[in-house]
Amino acid sequence: MGRPSFVEVDCAALAANAATLRAAAGEARLCAVVKANGYGHGAAEAANAALNAGAEWLAVALVEEGVALRDAGISAPVLILSEAPSDLVRVAYDSNLTPTVYSERSIVEAAEAAGTQPWSVHLKVDTGMHRAGADPRDVLNLARRITAEPGLVLGGTWTHLARADEPDSSLTDAQLAVFEEVLLSLTSSGIDPGLRHAANSAGTLAFPSAHFDMVRAGIALYGIDPLVDARQLTSPAANVVLVPALSVRSEVTMVRPIEQGEGVNYGHRWTADRPSIVALVPIGYADGVRRDAGLRGGAVLIGGVRRPIRGVVTMDQLVVDVTDGPSVQRGDEVVVIGRQGEEEISANEVAAQLGTIGYEVVCALSARLPRNYR
Repeated sequence: MGRPSFVEVDCAALAANAATLRAAAGEARLCAVVKANGYGHGAAEAANAALNAGAEWLAVALVEEGVALRDAGISAPVLILSEAPSDLVRVAYDSNLTPTVYSERSIVEAAEAAGTQPWSVHLKVDTGMHRAGADPRDVLNLARRITAEPGLVLGGTWTHLARADEPDSSLTDAQLAVFEEVLLSLTSSGIDPGLRHAANSAGTLAFPSAHFDMVRAGIALYGIDPLVDARQLTSPAANVVLVPALSVRSEVTMVRPIEQGEGVNYGHRWTADRPSIVALVPIGYADGVRRDAGLRGGAVLIGGVRRPIRGVVTMDQLVVDVTDGPSVQRGDEVVVIGRQGEEEISANEVAAQLGTIGYEVVCALSARLPRNYR
């Protein structure tokens, strides 16, 4: 049987979330973001579920990720979210991927790859994220450069929102105002901006004004709420229900008693303050469970009951205190993320304990954990 630790992905949940996002987008198209192996869920599986539920586009971070989708038989439009390295521009062209450009260099390289055959590119504008994208003052000249090339077509113009997960922040409205000005400058100069898109998951749910022609939904597709800290706010997202699509499961492989004062795992960072019973679970930080999870209040579910992780998590194993609650034995199911009975440990809950976000938790799940799809 092998090691009983794995990731389970619910493809029906992926499809349900895609349908929910498609409805939230109104008249806009849905682009499903499946970068980083579908945020740890499996890129091809997530892409197919989203496309079957109404998504029309896909987006990835790397040319290699787009090529993998093509190798999986997926023919839908695929947007590369960052400029391609020079040595991969031709690969992107040959794979019929849609590149993002925001510099003279990337436009020239795209034109060289395309020759005289039409290749649609999307122009990214930095409206306030200040990460990647063209300065708004340069967009018109870059757009003219694109349209002057016989092999290039300006297929889209887009931006990215920095604080859409904070609906009470004024930055999103300010970014959208800059984006609108850029779009107006293009149309006033006789340039069609193509598909206009700005909204990420949070923007899709909380800012209808950001929908434009297409929305790019990533984390929400996987059932992880991007507005977890803002649900009390009145917004269009107030009644949106997302279904977590991923769970992490294992089994108890050993149960043993320890005496008061005895410690567990490296450094004995936890010692029992009473006679206790601990269980061994074969999953560790090499699988994506943070080493300090037990020191930060982390727990797992066994028998539908929360059981605290004790001491540090090691590379391949962790130790759980099962002294209280129903008895535990070898072979019992362990849920690290997901639902068991009436209890649930979400990716966002784990993230809050670790001082990060749910995105990092699921993306950190290593390839060593098999993905099982249902």
